Amino acid sequence: MRAHRSQARSAPGLGAFERYLPLWVLLCIGAGILLGRVAPGAARFLDGLAIYVGGAPVVSIPIAVALFFMMYPIMVKIDFAEVLRAGKNLKPVLLTLIVNWGIKPFTMLGIATLFLGVLFRPLLPGVEVVKDGTQVELFRSYISGAILLGIAPCTAMVLVWGFLARGNQGHTLVMVAINSLTMLVLYGPLGKFLLGINRMPVPWQALLLSIAIYVALPLVAGYATRRLVVGRMGEEGFQRRFVPWLTPVAVIALLLTLVLLFTFKGETIVQNPLTILWIAIPLFLQTWLIFGLTYALARALRFRYEDAAPSAMIGASNHFEVAIATATMLYGLSSGAALATVVGVLIEVPVMLMLVRVCLRTRDWFPARPVQEVA
Repeated sequence: MRAHRSQARSAPGLGAFERYLPLWVLLCIGAGILLGRVAPGAARFLDGLAIYVGGAPVVSIPIAVALFFMMYPIMVKIDFAEVLRAGKNLKPVLLTLIVNWGIKPFTMLGIATLFLGVLFRPLLPGVEVVKDGTQVELFRSYISGAILLGIAPCTAMVLVWGFLARGNQGHTLVMVAINSLTMLVLYGPLGKFLLGINRMPVPWQALLLSIAIYVALPLVAGYATRRLVVGRMGEEGFQRRFVPWLTPVAVIALLLTLVLLFTFKGETIVQNPLTILWIAIPLFLQTWLIFGLTYALARALRFRYEDAAPSAMIGASNHFEVAIATATMLYGLSSGAALATVVGVLIEVPVMLMLVRVCLRTRDWFPARPVQEVA
């Protein structure tokens, strides 16, 4: 037991960037709104730096650079050897995959449609023109952003939640890797299907391009970097010297992306300040629903607590980097879909910290670890 407690105390927690992420997000929202109002010419210039295909802007260069550096540190942390060893404890892996890809996307669609498309619809008036020139109602755009969050499970930050909840970090790391790989296969088709249900235009080529740029490219670059650095520093040097440098890079890139996004979206926020609240409510409820469902199933299947806690939090957490990137590429920086994905960032840290506390207070709901594992 002493060894277990010592390991728990030595587990890394939230750094300054992650601990105050909601504050940084709010500051970036303010900075972006201010920049858009004070220097609208600069905003238009940045928006014009794009790769054009057929005369239409397809990839914003500033956003592409920022989003690559959001994704790259996450991919570098993936240990593919752990993925290959995941079969030794298959039940938690299967539960996480079933919840993430067979349940969560559809509950997100249902909850977002109920709240944003029915209950809050009178509070979300207006239309917008998305990147392909199609005019859509704003509430559908917000639902689309929620959908993109719902089909992007698990970020590398879930490793922090696993540490804080005293969970099985091997399982958590495996699921981060498996979800990243699964997204290469399922994110595009599932996104097209659910966005179609929401009657939003789905630029299939842009969707594939977003997966290639914001998932596949960082994944390949991360794998190559990990092999190179581990080969030169060793695994211990990689974890102690290289990995701590990566997390601030990812968060800074995220914050720069948000400044750009709100440079274009600031006017909407000023005119409708409660919009973020209306979007946050269904996202908050969805997070608790998926956590509760997975946690209950883990208990019914008699998982150890060390596997149940990260399984539930992996499902509750969202890969908001991919969601922001995809919403931006599909519908533009100024779209309601992009705004909804940013609200996901805003509520992620406080809600996940609440769930960590729930896990720690319910550890005795699960079977005790075998004596030889505790010693």
